[in-house]
Amino acid sequence: MAGPIGDLNGKTLLVTGASRGIGAAAAKTAHEAGARVLLHASGPGEAADKAAAAAGGEMIFEDLSRPGAGTRLMAEAVKQAGRLDAVVNNAGIFMPSPIDGSDEGWAEGWAQTMAVNVHAPADICRAAIHHFRDKGGGIVVNVASRAGHRGDGPDHAAYAASKGAVLAMTKTFARAYSGEDILFYAIAPGWVETRMAPQDIENRKNALKDIPLGRVASPEEVAAMILFCASGACPSATGATFDVNGASYVR
Repeated sequence: MAGPIGDLNGKTLLVTGASRGIGAAAAKTAHEAGARVLLHASGPGEAADKAAAAAGGEMIFEDLSRPGAGTRLMAEAVKQAGRLDAVVNNAGIFMPSPIDGSDEGWAEGWAQTMAVNVHAPADICRAAIHHFRDKGGGIVVNVASRAGHRGDGPDHAAYAASKGAVLAMTKTFARAYSGEDILFYAIAPGWVETRMAPQDIENRKNALKDIPLGRVASPEEVAAMILFCASGACPSATGATFDVNGASYVR
């Protein structure tokens, strides 16, 4: 399983949520490292086309909020590729569930967040374990969040809870399956320069005050850490969470 850092020659990766942001950067970086890349997006569009072209890969469309979507996505990826060497669970939503909002809004926010951020990645992990068992091993990189450790604002409790679940799931599967050469890693970014980052001037100033490094991370920085994990360069780090947050939360 171990390989040179950043070398993905001859490997095939699936990257979810790859139409923009971290996912698009991870797909492009993996392609530049020699991998064949299968990209996932919720639906077609200009961003998906651009990401697929940059990564020289094929795009698979699946709405991860729908029951069974993660399992269907993995089945289609395996059908297209024949074999996967690594899976990057990056897709996620950042949906508010205000405490003072309506009961319906609260319930919908939690249900959608858990479906996309927890249930779909869990289904993908399960399918990946079965696939990797048949193929002699593989790697799963789960993109979680700083919020999974320290929490988030009260309107985004569902998001924080979902990312905490992803971290716990990663540790559980690493402990269970690393002996079969099926490795699991988690990445926990803080603010990243994507659509989820604060956009208005005042919120951006407040976010930067909380980051000793003085800036939010770039998608390419997170992609580099994903690539390190997916390369298999350090199997003994299986089960670990890599923080990418500019020292805004140091464990």
